[in-house]
Amino acid sequence: MDWWTEIRRKVLVEGVSKREALRRYGIHWETLQKILSHSRPPGYRMGVDRPKPKIGAWLGRIRQIIEEDKAAPKKQRHTAKRIFERIRGEGYQGGYTQVKEAVRTIKQVTREVFVPLVHRPGEAQADFGHALVREGGALRKVVFFVMALSYSDAVFIQVFERICIEVVWEAHVRAFEFFGFVPRHILYDNESVLVGKVLRGRDRRLTRGFQELVSHYLFEPHFCLVRRANEKGVVETMVRYGRQNFLVPVPEVMGGLEGLNERLVDRCRGELARKLRGKPAAKGELLREDHEASLPLPVARFDACRKCSTTASSLSLVRFEANDYSVPVRYAHHTVVVKGYVDRVEICRADRRIAAHERLWGKGGVRMDPVHYLALLERKPGALDDARALQGWELPECFGVLRRRLEAERGGEGTREYIRVLRLLESHSLKALTRAVQKGLRSGGLIRDAIAQYLIPHEEWRQTSFRLDGREHLRRVKVATTHASAYSALLGGGGDA
Repeated sequence: MDWWTEIRRKVLVEGVSKREALRRYGIHWETLQKILSHSRPPGYRMGVDRPKPKIGAWLGRIRQIIEEDKAAPKKQRHTAKRIFERIRGEGYQGGYTQVKEAVRTIKQVTREVFVPLVHRPGEAQADFGHALVREGGALRKVVFFVMALSYSDAVFIQVFERICIEVVWEAHVRAFEFFGFVPRHILYDNESVLVGKVLRGRDRRLTRGFQELVSHYLFEPHFCLVRRANEKGVVETMVRYGRQNFLVPVPEVMGGLEGLNERLVDRCRGELARKLRGKPAAKGELLREDHEASLPLPVARFDACRKCSTTASSLSLVRFEANDYSVPVRYAHHTVVVKGYVDRVEICRADRRIAAHERLWGKGGVRMDPVHYLALLERKPGALDDARALQGWELPECFGVLRRRLEAERGGEGTREYIRVLRLLESHSLKALTRAVQKGLRSGGLIRDAIAQYLIPHEEWRQTSFRLDGREHLRRVKVATTHASAYSALLGGGGDA
């Protein structure tokens, strides 16, 4: 650079002639012209590409292989080495380096370029991602749903067990309630739970379950072209952002995913205070414009459950998605309707809920409510200790004391009376019955009817008092005092009975 700068200063500033500069510095005329035209050495510039007679005839074949690779999985596409081996087998006589440079050049030229898009208020994008959670010291995979508003960049994230239609329903219900409105347009990938069949272009045949959701909220679903997930770049970015920022480190879950979901909602609310580069305001402020351009929430909440009709078995069990759930024994062999939510399973008969259980997501599991089998055990008290539904049922200590006292006083009939006491759980909480049993043990009232009296609130006792208000005609009734001698006469068979 010192030599380059000196020549430029001598000619352009001090007025040394070009001929003198050529003689003094021993350079060629074209070199001097380059020095005077550029403030720094421009480097070597090739005016015409060198001819490549060996690889030139094979460039079309290499381009064809690269184009065909676009329809193959990424992990099974040709490397430059594999292309070299293939064309060498077809007659190529050159070296590997020329093939490698040709592959790099072709890929640079054919690499896709994307057009920046305008995101308008009232538009959203939705997608699912996968992550790990730790439960009971073990890692397991879950899915998380992300809905991102394209204009404001507000985001909503929830974790679920797996992708199914009831999860799609529940995720949308929660997202719409979080935002407080329904976006007019929502862009999706071609998930099989949403799309029954991909038609020409962007036309899709929706699944019945997804159609029900669309019909309830009246938004317009749009779908990416096949293998064009980049069309929903906003939510793709938020899937990565949510995983890295909301689910790192691997979250601990206890007793289900709902505790984690509550924390995720708080994080999503906190995101509303962020202002992104290139945005005129924070997410929460831009969310107001999204609200104005969107649809209002319907008056009725969408019932996000999958329903099916089935029959309770002789074991008083109902099967739903390869798992069994108990119902009261009086409904055995009866037709019932099962409603599967993401967190629970409800079983109904004649528009009335007869059982509810926490949902199982594996296969071959059983949920039994001990209370459902007490009516049958009252008829068969000998099976009390061996009933599968009652195994592991932990009751307060006072229930064990009550059973021992009843069986000591009444023998086998005491077991039946104890079951009658347990049947009070059909209409009362365990906490209330525990207090009643404790009072019964203190007062000596051990049978079912005596303990049931302690379950009646004190406020209701006053309503059992007899009043003459409004019954004025009863004031004329006179009841004579009864003497003990009249009772004695009845016992002895005497008197005018």
